[in-house]
Amino acid sequence: MKTTRRKHSAAFKARVAIEALKERESLAELSTKYEVSQSQISKWKQSFIEGSSSVFEKMTKDPEVEGIDSERLYAKIGRLELENEYLKKNLKKLGL
Repeated sequence: MKTTRRKHSAAFKARVAIEALKERESLAELSTKYEVSQSQISKWKQSFIEGSSSVFEKMTKDPEVEGIDSERLYAKIGRLELENEYLKKNLKKLGL
């Protein structure tokens, strides 16, 4: 009989790694609690520690902010303000 490998989500792995870092329970206890081997928890814990610095790198360099053309956005805001003023004046003239 062929057994399939279980695939754990990144959120699950992070939760288990954080529990292991807290050290409130031993690896053996965490292993039985989450039904994952102790060596796997150790690997996830190590990967979590190694990748944790990337969280702070992303905070300093946000690619979405870098790609925005602020001049174009300010021009669009100006056009929209002019359109709003024009519409307000015309609505007052029509009595609406």
